[in-house]
Amino acid sequence: MTQAEEKSLRKLLWLVAVGFFMQTLDATIVNTALPAMARSFGESPLRMQSVVVAYSLTMAMVIPASGWIADRFGTRRIYVWAISLFVAGSIACALSQSLTQLVAARVLQGLGGALLLPVGRLAVLRAFPRERFLQAMSFIAIPGLVGPLIGPTLGGWLVEVATWHWVFLINIPVGVVGCLATVFYMQDNPRLTTPRFDLPGYLYLAFGMVAVSLAVDGLSGLGLKQAIVLVLLVFGMASLTAYWLHAATRPDPLFSPHLFSIPTLSIGLLGNLFSRLGSSCMPFLVPLLLQVSLDYSPFRAGLMMVPVALASMLVKRVTTPLITRYGYRKVLVVNTSLVGLTMASFAFIAPAQPVWLHILQLVVFGAVNSMQFTAMNTVTLRDLDGSMASSGNSLLSMVQMLAMSMGVAAAGAVLAAFSGFFGSGDAAQTLHSFQATFACMGLITLASASIFWQLSPAVRVVKKAEASEVSGHG
Repeated sequence: MTQAEEKSLRKLLWLVAVGFFMQTLDATIVNTALPAMARSFGESPLRMQSVVVAYSLTMAMVIPASGWIADRFGTRRIYVWAISLFVAGSIACALSQSLTQLVAARVLQGLGGALLLPVGRLAVLRAFPRERFLQAMSFIAIPGLVGPLIGPTLGGWLVEVATWHWVFLINIPVGVVGCLATVFYMQDNPRLTTPRFDLPGYLYLAFGMVAVSLAVDGLSGLGLKQAIVLVLLVFGMASLTAYWLHAATRPDPLFSPHLFSIPTLSIGLLGNLFSRLGSSCMPFLVPLLLQVSLDYSPFRAGLMMVPVALASMLVKRVTTPLITRYGYRKVLVVNTSLVGLTMASFAFIAPAQPVWLHILQLVVFGAVNSMQFTAMNTVTLRDLDGSMASSGNSLLSMVQMLAMSMGVAAAGAVLAAFSGFFGSGDAAQTLHSFQATFACMGLITLASASIFWQLSPAVRVVKKAEASEVSGHG
């Protein structure tokens, strides 16, 4: 390989890494700015979960089609469109005058964000020799760790020194440079002969995910009546069922039902869904609790999330040896229980407690939650062969984003219910609502440990840990 070709590959890596950084940063930077947004729109800060749900749910919808779109229209063209949509959505977010407008803008932003990593990863796969792909993806994964590390703090700082609008406006210069760099440094791969897209299956799947998520969010954030929530839930479940019946009769479905004949994948996916349903609400709930009930400034609340990210990064080294020694089942059952209990411990948080105790809680949560993600991801993908690896990885990515949106929506619904019970007239009443919500969401995570108990005790060797660790999804 010539020096010029090597230099071009390095530039491609930086380009994809920056795109991934934009995506992961935006997933966390918004959380500390939610109370400021709520004040700007005249909304309750306890009902702002739709801002988070709209972004992650849109990503879950688009991910199943991302591979086909890139193959059909070319990686460079779609990557430019992905960055452009992300930047356009960011501008629309900053210009929003109401919560409804902001949620709609987050959908646009999510359309771009959903394509950034899958299409960028595909470009790297096609450009790099197979023996260097793992090393390349490891490099790209680094921004995925840095984004959540600085996102909450940066968001809080921007709210204090400027306004919440800058949480979105900072994406503009990065996006413009990214678009120009894509045109110059990403190869315009020849469009592949793509199979016919399973549009009916995609519509079944997308409508089902949206309907179920809206039903959960409708209990609080959207203010929907119970009858409408019930209808949405029934239609959503029926649509998801229709997808699997449709996929069973189609030769080239989006996700083949045969994937679920692999025990580790089916248990891993279900465990991912239900455990993340509880734990994914923490980045949303904790900054809100600190600002609304404990009177933290946005910047200080963001700083409190740094220990979570640091602990998450440091514990990665010990996860694989633990799995190798004790096996997936034992590690996941014990660790899932620890995640649930750590979440429930936030039910005892109080203003009079020392700050170091709150930091300790966050450190412990960051460590066990990181170990949970690594173990769940690797066990899900470990037994997939080459023909199923891509489809299984896309399905895992979709489930992760769906669980994130439903988890935040569920936490918002539970918080709204307890706010109605305890009242929300003062900080003490709101604190009781938060405490009860943490207890409930912790119990949901604790219950998911029973799913991982179904794993065979012999499942112990980490076959594809590296592939999961660089996938960029937690």
